[in-house]
Amino acid sequence: MAVTSTRASSKPLIEKRSIDYIPETERHGRLLSQFTLWMGANLQITAIVTGALAVVLGGDVFWSLIGLLIGQLLGGGVMALHAAQGPKLGLPQMISSRVQFGVYGAAIPIVLVCLMYLGFTATGTVLSGQALGQLFGVSDSVGILIFASVIVLVTVLGYRVIHFIGRVASIIGVIAFVYLFARLMSQTDVGALLQIRHFSWSGFLLAVSLAASWQIAFGPYVADYSRYLPSKTSSVKTFFAAGVGSVIGAQVAMILGVFAAASANGQFAGHEVAYIVGLGGTGATAALLYFSIAFGKVTISTLNSYGSFMCIATIISGFRGHLNVTRLQRLVFVLVIVGAATLIALLGQHSFLGAFKSFILFLLAFFTPWSAINLVDYYCITRERYDVPALADPNGRYGRWNALGISVYVFGVLVQLPFIATKFYTGPLVEAMGGVDISWIIGLVVPAALYYVVAKKWHSAVPDQLILPLEQDTVDAQPSRAGRIQAV
Repeated sequence: MAVTSTRASSKPLIEKRSIDYIPETERHGRLLSQFTLWMGANLQITAIVTGALAVVLGGDVFWSLIGLLIGQLLGGGVMALHAAQGPKLGLPQMISSRVQFGVYGAAIPIVLVCLMYLGFTATGTVLSGQALGQLFGVSDSVGILIFASVIVLVTVLGYRVIHFIGRVASIIGVIAFVYLFARLMSQTDVGALLQIRHFSWSGFLLAVSLAASWQIAFGPYVADYSRYLPSKTSSVKTFFAAGVGSVIGAQVAMILGVFAAASANGQFAGHEVAYIVGLGGTGATAALLYFSIAFGKVTISTLNSYGSFMCIATIISGFRGHLNVTRLQRLVFVLVIVGAATLIALLGQHSFLGAFKSFILFLLAFFTPWSAINLVDYYCITRERYDVPALADPNGRYGRWNALGISVYVFGVLVQLPFIATKFYTGPLVEAMGGVDISWIIGLVVPAALYYVVAKKWHSAVPDQLILPLEQDTVDAQPSRAGRIQAV
């Protein structure tokens, strides 16, 4: 009873933790919240647009749906493996990268993660601005500013509010998607669309890459939202709760996007939100759909902004030592992050679709190697045996810079370059591959295999078991042991 009371009283509306370890006395939540959070995060307009890209860029309906599902399962598996780390470590995802890259070295992938969050927040804000502009009868730019204000508020409130909005967004999203699907089926000959099949490796692998990159992009922050679960929470159950929610939500949204784009006769690109809402009707129905689109984007955009805040705090703490973030500092961080994303959204709102496709595919080159290294180290090398207190000590077990992890990461990025096909950059082997971008496959497999082989031989000393900070209630009961650590 005492433990229950303590936990209940340790859940303020405004989150007080930032990047620090979550003590067991503050752990709370259920696995269902992981499912609803990630399903709600994916039942939204950007996922619809991502699925539509598979058709807009030349794929047929049938093979695009198959490719998207394969990509969801592959990328969702990677994403869910990261989610399972949260309850065990009680830490934000990118903090754990210090094991593989060093306390200072982890800033390298974290800076790139911040750029990813910035880009996703900006692109999501564009679509939400369109929805709010139509809902309130204002310009898209004003809609963007309204949406940005909401994101600032929710991000500052933190973990509990984010999960609550995730649950609400799941309910609203399911209702909206069921309605839109029903309307789409009544207006479109879906069977005829499925019969048009012109398989091409480039179109098929584009669909796989779009879905896989969508899921893998959650990897750098998925554990941020599972770290409050009790440490004894099953890793397998956490894996399935987060992974299944994310895969189902994204695949449903992308299926809608595929059918919408295929039946649009060229009217989808440039009018994504208006076209989707137009499927549902006009008047009050349209207003409700615009609201559901904007609300659905609140969840994922808040996740991106919250993740940006965590990453910036992680970088600063790595070089300055332990960092206590006040609520005012948190507000300043969030205002800067959302402000930058909003500026990008305002400047790039008229060239959204093409830029977004190039952006999410180019991201894979930088995040698949990080993901491969982190997962191989956690599950195959250290096998969950982290020294959590040492993650904050540049002179400790993990050092300032881990040349092994950094070298494999850089190699993992470079080895993909010949196979990348985006507007930002096209590799020399892309034409020989028939225009197919297989860089993300190379970026997962090669660094994972290389790191496993090399780390098995030269990895730094691994603790015999997971070492966690000694929690305050234990210190208070046994003051003579203050400063020691507990192993589990």
